[in-house]
Amino acid sequence: MLGVADWGMLLFLVVAGYGLGCLNTGYYLVRWRTGQDIRTLGSGNAGARNTGRILGRWGFVAALLGDVLKGLLPVAAARLVGLPEWAWLGVLFAALAGHIWPWQLQGRGGKGAATALGGVLAITPLAGAFALVLVAVLRGTTKRTVLSGVPAAVSIPLMAWLTGLSPTLVIGLVLLLGLMVYTHRDNLRRVLRGNE
Repeated sequence: MLGVADWGMLLFLVVAGYGLGCLNTGYYLVRWRTGQDIRTLGSGNAGARNTGRILGRWGFVAALLGDVLKGLLPVAAARLVGLPEWAWLGVLFAALAGHIWPWQLQGRGGKGAATALGGVLAITPLAGAFALVLVAVLRGTTKRTVLSGVPAAVSIPLMAWLTGLSPTLVIGLVLLLGLMVYTHRDNLRRVLRGNE
């Protein structure tokens, strides 16, 4: 049972998580370097991959790190102050909502994969690290980002379950997988059609 102070802290972290999520790294890097809106360039997505297409490798790395930290920091803070596991998930989903649907960008942000990974690393570093290794191996062999990302995303709740995490966290990570499938639905359709 949460006390008044705990509810206040949870509300603060949810709002802070959403606000942090709204700071779309790729959007602001491209705006700063080129004066243009990343959503009108390349693939039109405000994520790290498209930032890399526009700004090069350094842009990809900077956007990736920024987006990972947006998920990691608020969830780590929720853990640090002793909030329950369901609250960690709430804070992560708030950060993802900010990244995917940022209010200052009229709800047109990124797809949330890197921010989700940051939150996963804060919740279960082992599952997050396993997913990263899986992405690296599959990306190196298939040369296809989506084909490497899907198995890695599926591995996260599976690893959480196999390593004995609570049902709350496992269910939350399954819901996270569902959100990632939703935000990447166009990419997945292209894969199924063979033109991703």
